[in-house]
Amino acid sequence: MPLFEGLGSGGEKTAVVIDLGAAYTKCGFAGETGPRFIIPSEIQKPGQQQSIKVVQYNINTEELYSNLKEFIHTLYFRHLLVNPRDRRVLIIESILCPSHFRETLTKVFFKQFEVPSVLFAPSHLLSIMSLGINSGLVMDCGYTETLVLPVYECIPILSAWEALPLGGKAIHKELDGLLVEQCTVDSDSSTGQSLPTVIDPLVCVSCPVRTCFVSDLQRGLKIQEAKFNLEGTAEPVISIFRPTPPPDVDYPLDGEKILHIKGPIRDSVMEMLFEQDNEEKSVATLVLDTLVKCPIDTRKVLSENLVIIGGTAMLPGFLHRLLAEIRFLVDKPKYRDALATKSFRLHSPPAKPNCTAWLGGAIFGALQDILGSRSVSRDYYNQTGRIPDWCCLSSPPPESVYDAGKTPPPLMKRAFSTEK
Repeated sequence: MPLFEGLGSGGEKTAVVIDLGAAYTKCGFAGETGPRFIIPSEIQKPGQQQSIKVVQYNINTEELYSNLKEFIHTLYFRHLLVNPRDRRVLIIESILCPSHFRETLTKVFFKQFEVPSVLFAPSHLLSIMSLGINSGLVMDCGYTETLVLPVYECIPILSAWEALPLGGKAIHKELDGLLVEQCTVDSDSSTGQSLPTVIDPLVCVSCPVRTCFVSDLQRGLKIQEAKFNLEGTAEPVISIFRPTPPPDVDYPLDGEKILHIKGPIRDSVMEMLFEQDNEEKSVATLVLDTLVKCPIDTRKVLSENLVIIGGTAMLPGFLHRLLAEIRFLVDKPKYRDALATKSFRLHSPPAKPNCTAWLGGAIFGALQDILGSRSVSRDYYNQTGRIPDWCCLSSPPPESVYDAGKTPPPLMKRAFSTEK
């Protein structure tokens, strides 16, 4: 539990802040500078060797409810070690989170753990709260996708969001294929073994961060050109058009096995994030396409306040390459005529990119009065069985806005505001 909690004056206990991601979940308490625990978003069922991902949208409600119940129980009673009935909960969510998942998660908290209240907060909005700014273009490079959402004067411009299924999952899939085809493993008993015969390549989830990196713009363009020129041929990856690859590395898998990773893999696997597909889309074009959709009077402010969050953004060289790609693409006719600004600047949040949204949630959760008036209470949920789109922000609280049993009007997705 939080330090010196028992020495307080008997006031309300600090809220629990949970960032439930597709790969990892960050949990802790409001008012702290970082999450207490970062654990994989998965559970282990008895009798099953493979873990089950908690964040799944394509399963039935009963199975999803059971998985979430077991996972939240682990958070509270194995890691946080607090009574869920005593504390409010702030859940950091993506704007693309399906209603089916949100409603099931809310049911788990209220029906199973009987928490006092729940507040769903968008991750992009909380990210700029950690910086103390009102406007910013937030890019979330997560595990399953990269999502860009502009926030202007604390109001998300929902009509301008852009997303691509490029993230840590796509990188791992590409890397696994290259490791199986080109790399070998040495063990105490033998050397030069193929990877599938020794270990499951999916175990090597930390390889991208520890051994791979993102090249600069000029080097990356040459790598892409060499790849496309040799695609579909039997020639090796290394050619006269390709820059000199980095040296090979030996990556220890455990105490007995060593994986030999070839140099060309280390710098080429990350190019998939910046290679444009058939629709001329990449993680860099998402920023420019979003700006084109924004009102013209907001574009200069947004372009000068880029906020990059998410675990994939922690790759070495990613931020430098992203900014270089944006400045390179903005001179193309597609964007030169539509965007008058060429000034792009990145913020440096006071936390690692994967914890920036959680830190914003911890700051917001520490505002007890505002948190209480914006949250959905257990009594309101028991009466109506509804959870607003990401909470009604009007004052007075949601309980007194609508009478129980009546259908409320459609709720507009709005941003947080501390104004009365």
